[in-house]
Amino acid sequence: MKKLTLAAGFVLAFAGSAFAADPVLGTWKTQVDDGAYAHVKMYQCGGAFCGKIVRTFNASGEFKSANIGKDIVRNMTSSGDNAYAGKVWRPSNNKIYIGKIALNGNSLRLAGCVAGGLLCSKQTWSRVK
Repeated sequence: MKKLTLAAGFVLAFAGSAFAADPVLGTWKTQVDDGAYAHVKMYQCGGAFCGKIVRTFNASGEFKSANIGKDIVRNMTSSGDNAYAGKVWRPSNNKIYIGKIALNGNSLRLAGCVAGGLLCSKQTWSRVK
């Protein structure tokens, strides 16, 4: 029984560290949208991933947006092969869409979709750190 408990503890510890090392975690630079872009910090939120706006920029440089601190990526869960599904919020129109992420190294392809995922608007984000 002691060996079984120790083995279960090892498996849970390993699974937790694998989740913490997920490649989507970190800070990402969004593509320019309506003349501005942001740095979004992807983090664990419960059993999923969320992305919070941490800095905003426009043609004049960094500025303090009312959107700083708000989650733009919401409850993304991994569906394997560096793909994720959840929700995304577009600040410029204050709408929430079906969200998809396809991760490829330091490039993150984010899609916000309507009509059950048939019509999507996409952005490519690059890793900051």
